[in-house]
Amino acid sequence: MPTIHTLHSVKIDVYSREHLPPHFHALYAEDEILVEIKTLDTYAGYLPARQHNMVLKWAGGPGIQAFLRDIFKRLNPHLRS
Repeated sequence: MPTIHTLHSVKIDVYSREHLPPHFHALYAEDEILVEIKTLDTYAGYLPARQHNMVLKWAGGPGIQAFLRDIFKRLNPHLRS
């Protein structure tokens, strides 16, 4: 279950067998960013500004961080965050 949401042409993915910190991937064409769920800091990659801002606005919406955190924990039960 990697793709959990799509924002226009941006895919939001959460993978199993991941690493800390809890994060999600946002993919647009050949570009990708990794975003920490707790802080919404982008810590790797690149997206064009319009798509990047759209992803962060969505992720900061009501209940979305809890939703992402729950999926990350379910897919990565071996990690303690």
